[in-house]
Amino acid sequence: MKENKIKNKGQGTIFDNNALELMTKAPVSVSVTIYISIVIGLLYIGYIRGIATSLGTVVALFLGAIFFWTFFEYLFHRYINHLDEYFPDSKVAHTIAHTIHGIHHEYPRDKERLMMPPIPGLLIVGLLYLAFSLVLGEGVYLFMPGFMTGYLMYASVHISVHKRKVPRVLKTQYRHHALHHYKYPDKAFGVSTTFWDRVFGTMPPEK
Repeated sequence: MKENKIKNKGQGTIFDNNALELMTKAPVSVSVTIYISIVIGLLYIGYIRGIATSLGTVVALFLGAIFFWTFFEYLFHRYINHLDEYFPDSKVAHTIAHTIHGIHHEYPRDKERLMMPPIPGLLIVGLLYLAFSLVLGEGVYLFMPGFMTGYLMYASVHISVHKRKVPRVLKTQYRHHALHHYKYPDKAFGVSTTFWDRVFGTMPPEK
C-alpha cells in the first residue's frame, strides 16, 4: 500500500459527496449497538427454530465461527485491505485499498474509523449471511453470531491498541499492530492474534 504521511491527529476525507462521506465513519457506540443487536437477533431466531439441539452443536458452531473469524480477519486484511500491493498499476485497486483501509493507515487515531461503519458493514453482513447459509443451512443462526462475536472481539482489541494508553494485557497485540502501521505494512496482518502471521510467515522481525 502506498503510504501517505501518517497523521496522528485529525480525520481524512474519502469522498467529496457529503452523503457518501457520512457512510464511511460512525461513532464506535453506534456500530457496536447495531452489530450486537444482529448477534442477539440471529441467536433468537436460531432458538425459536430449535437449531440448538445439543450443547456440542452450539459449542462447535459458535466457537468454531470465532476461530474462523481470526482466519477471515487475516486474509481480508492482507489481500483485500492491501489489494494495491498485488495490483500496483491498477487505479481501481488503489482506490479500493485507500477507501477501506488506506485512510486508516493515514489517520490511525481517527476514532470513527476503527470499526466498519454500519451501512457498508450491514452490506457485508448480508453477503456473508447468504454465503454461510448456503453452506450451513439453518446452522447459520449459530455460526453467524459466533463470527460476528469474533469481529466484535477483534474490534475491541483494535480500538484498544489505537489508544495512547494500552492495557498491559494487550501489549503484544499493540506492538504487533504498531509494527504493521509504522514499519512493516507488508507484515503483521493479524490484529486479534498473531497466530496466522506465524502460520503464513508474515511475522515482523523479532528485533
